[in-house]
Amino acid sequence: MGTETVQVGLGERSYPIVIGSGVLDTVGARLAEARIGRRWAIITDDVVGPLYGGRVAESLGAAGIDCELFTFAHGEASKHLATIERLASDLAERGFDRGDAILALGGGVAGDMAGFLASIYLRGIPFVQVPTSLLAQVDSSVGGKTGVDLAQGKNLVGTFYQPRAVFIDTDVLRTLPGEEFRGGMAEVIKYGASIDADFFAFLERERPAIEALDPAAIVPMIRRCCELKAGVVERDEREGGLRRILNFGHTIGHAVEAASGYHLIHGLAVAIGMRAVAELARRSGVAEPEVVAAITRMLEAYKLPTVIPADLDRARIRRYLQADKKSIGGRVFFVLPEAIGRVRITDQIDPADLEAVLAAS
Repeated sequence: MGTETVQVGLGERSYPIVIGSGVLDTVGARLAEARIGRRWAIITDDVVGPLYGGRVAESLGAAGIDCELFTFAHGEASKHLATIERLASDLAERGFDRGDAILALGGGVAGDMAGFLASIYLRGIPFVQVPTSLLAQVDSSVGGKTGVDLAQGKNLVGTFYQPRAVFIDTDVLRTLPGEEFRGGMAEVIKYGASIDADFFAFLERERPAIEALDPAAIVPMIRRCCELKAGVVERDEREGGLRRILNFGHTIGHAVEAASGYHLIHGLAVAIGMRAVAELARRSGVAEPEVVAAITRMLEAYKLPTVIPADLDRARIRRYLQADKKSIGGRVFFVLPEAIGRVRITDQIDPADLEAVLAAS
C-alpha cells in the first residue's frame, strides 16, 4: 500500500501529513529532499527510543543527514519545564544552532515537549513530527499545539508552533499497548461525535477491521481524522473560536486526568469526558437522550470507560476545571453535543447540572 498525503493549508507555514505503511524508513530521504535542517536532534522517550530511535537515525544517516538522539523518561510526569531545560541544555552542549532542527519521535508527550522546545530554543528552530501512538497520529501531532504541564493543570505553558511536516507510519501501531490504542480511539471517536456523523458511522461499521489494525481501515481512519483537524486548524489556528470544537470531552477529561495524578491516561480520561458532556447536554436540554446513548455505546464498543472513577476526589476535579487553560475570566467553556456530528460551545451551564454530572460514578 502506498502513502497518502493530507495538506495543512496555512499559507507559508503549510505542511504535509504523510500517512502509510513503512513511512518510518523513508523519513531520511524525505527530510533530505525538503532541506529543512542540516543536523537533527531526535527527541524521544526511553520506551520509544529503543524501539524506533535507531531505525529513524539509520534512515537519516542513509540520506546523508547527521543526527543525535536525546531521550527523557516516558510518561506525563516528565512533561514539565525541568525536562525542557535539560533538553535545551543538552542541545546547546552539543552545539545545535539555528541551521539545525528537531524531530519529535513518540506519542503526545514527546510531540508536545519537542515542539515546545523547538519553538523556544534559539527563539525557534524547525521541527517535524513522527508520531508513534494512535492518539498522536490522529490528533496531537497535527495543528501546532505544544506545551508542558504545571502542578495546577495540563498544558498551561506552551506555544502555537507548526511543524514542517508530519510522518505517520501505521505499522508502529502493532507495538502499541492495548490501553494506548484504546486511548487513541477516544480521540478518533471525538471527531465523529463532534464533527462528522458519517465518520461516526464508519467507526461503528468498521470496528472489527480497525481493532485488527487492518490497513484498509486504519489508513482511511487516520487520514479522515487528519483531514478534519486540518480543516479546523486552517480556519482557526490559535483557538479563537471554531477550534474549541476539538476540545469535545477534553475540559472535563483533562480535569479527571489531572485529578488522577495522571495515572489515568489522556485518551481514557477524554472518553469519560465525552460521556460526561453528553450527559450535561441532555440535562441542559441541548441533546436528546439518544445522543447520549449513541456516544456511550460507541465508547463501550471500543472498551473505553464512560464514568468518572468513584475514588477520584470531586473537589480536585472542580479545582482543575477552574484552572482549565481555555477558561476566560473564570468562565469555563464546554463543548456540548447537539447531535452526532454537531456541537455547541457554551459557558452557560447550570451549576446544579454540572454538579450532578461530576457526582455520578
